[in-house]
Amino acid sequence: MATNLTGIELFVIQRVKEVRIAKGLSQEKLSLALNKGVGFIGDREAPSKKAKYNINHLNEIAKVLDCSPKDFWPECPLT
Repeated sequence: MATNLTGIELFVIQRVKEVRIAKGLSQEKLSLALNKGVGFIGDREAPSKKAKYNINHLNEIAKVLDCSPKDFWPECPLT
C-alpha cells in the first residue's frame, strides 16, 4: 500500500487533516464546502491513494477552515 507521495506531500495532507478535525468538520462536509465530490478529502487522506492537494486546493481549504494556507506547511524544510 505504499504511495509515491513525498514527505512534504504527506506532511501537508496530515496537517490539513489535523486542522479539519480541530475545526470539527468531517471529510464529507469539507469536500462539499469546496464544491468537490464527497470523496475528495477522503481520497487525499487515505494512505493507499496517490491523490494530493495542489496550491489552489490549499488556499480554498484555508478559506473554509478559517486559517492561513501556511498553517499546512512545516516551519523548516523537511529532510
